[in-house]
Amino acid sequence: MNLGKKNVIMGLSLMGLLIIAIVISFLVNVKHEEQLKIEEETRAKAEAEALALELEQAKAMEEPAIMESVHHFTEQIGAGAYFDTDLSKDEYILAIKGVEAYGYQNLGIANVDNHLNVREEPSEGGKLVGKMSRNAACEILGFEGEWVHIKSGEVEGYCHSDYLLIGEMARLRASKIITKEAESTSGGLRVREEPNTDSEILTTMAEGERLDVVEDEKDGWIKVLVDDQEGYISAEYAVIKEELPEAMTMSELMYGMGVSDLRVDLCQFAKKFIGNPYVWGGTSLTKGADCSGFVMSVFKNYGISLPHSSQAQAKLGTKVSLGEAKPGDLVFYSGGGRINHVAIYIGGGQVVHASNPRTGIRVSAATYRTVTTVRRVIND
Repeated sequence: MNLGKKNVIMGLSLMGLLIIAIVISFLVNVKHEEQLKIEEETRAKAEAEALALELEQAKAMEEPAIMESVHHFTEQIGAGAYFDTDLSKDEYILAIKGVEAYGYQNLGIANVDNHLNVREEPSEGGKLVGKMSRNAACEILGFEGEWVHIKSGEVEGYCHSDYLLIGEMARLRASKIITKEAESTSGGLRVREEPNTDSEILTTMAEGERLDVVEDEKDGWIKVLVDDQEGYISAEYAVIKEELPEAMTMSELMYGMGVSDLRVDLCQFAKKFIGNPYVWGGTSLTKGADCSGFVMSVFKNYGISLPHSSQAQAKLGTKVSLGEAKPGDLVFYSGGGRINHVAIYIGGGQVVHASNPRTGIRVSAATYRTVTTVRRVIND
C-alpha cells in the first residue's frame, strides 16, 4: 500500500474516531441531564415520604398542633380520619374547601432545592410569570393534569405538581418554617441592646419595616434579630405577624433600562441562593455564608475580588446615596457604632443578603434597618 493511501485511511480513521467521540459526549450529556432529573424527583419523593411518616407519627402521638388541623379537616368533610381515605387531588381540594391554614384556604408549599417556576400556561413551554423559592407558600386554585393552578403573592400561574406539597404535608412543613416578624408601627423605632430605654441603640426601624422575632412580648419589650445580633424593641410601637415566604414576580427579578448586563447578571446570580443557610465565617453560596462571605463569593464569580469583612468592604469603591443606588451596589449597616452587616442592592428598594441563622439568605427592604452607607464597587 503506498503512502498516499495510508494517509487517506489514517485520515478517515481519525475522522471516524472524532465522530464516535462526539456521539459519546452527546450521549453522556443526555445521560447526565436525565440523571439530574431523576435525582431531583427522587429527592422530592423522599422528602414527601419523610413528611408523610412524620405526619403519621404525629397522628399516633396526637401531637396537638398537627392533630388540631387534622380534626378540623375531618370535621369539615365528615369522613373520619383523612389518612383512612383514598382521595384524588381534585376530591381533596373539594373536601378541604373552607379549611384555613396559615392564612391560606388550600395551602401549597414549594418542595425544591432552589426555585420552582410558575408559568402562564400549564406546560413546560408556558411563559414564566414568577418563581417560588424553597418553602414559598401559595394558594392552590385547582389542578390541570400534572399542573397546579396557584396564586402566591402577586404571582398567579401554574407549577408542576411533582414539586409542590399539598394537604397535611404542606401544613406540617409550614409549621416548621413559618416565621414571626415584628412590624414597626412608628417611624424611627429604636432597636436597643437590652430591654430598657437606657440601653444602647443598635439601629432604628422605619415605619412598616420588619425584623424577625426571637421571643414574644415580655414586660413591654419584643426580642428581635437584627441580622445576626439580638436586640429589643418596644411592644407599644410594633405588631407581631406570622409570615410564610411568597413567590417573586418577573418584574421583581428583572430590571429596567440603564442597568448594565453585569449588574443584572450579578443580581440574578445572587438571588439563586435565596433560602440557603447562613453560617458565621462561611463563604459557600450553597452550604452557608455570612453576610460579607456571601457578598465576596457572589462578586468573585464576576472576577471582582473583595475582602471577607463588611468593615473592609465598606472602605472600597465610591460612596453614593441610597437614592442613587443601582443593582449591584453594596449597602452597609451598623450596630454598636461600627459597620457589622452588608447586603447587595437589587433594585426596587430591596437588598439580598445572608441575614441570620434562622432565615439564611433572603430578600429584605433596603431600609429594614438604618442604612449607614452605600458603596459602588462595580465601575461601569
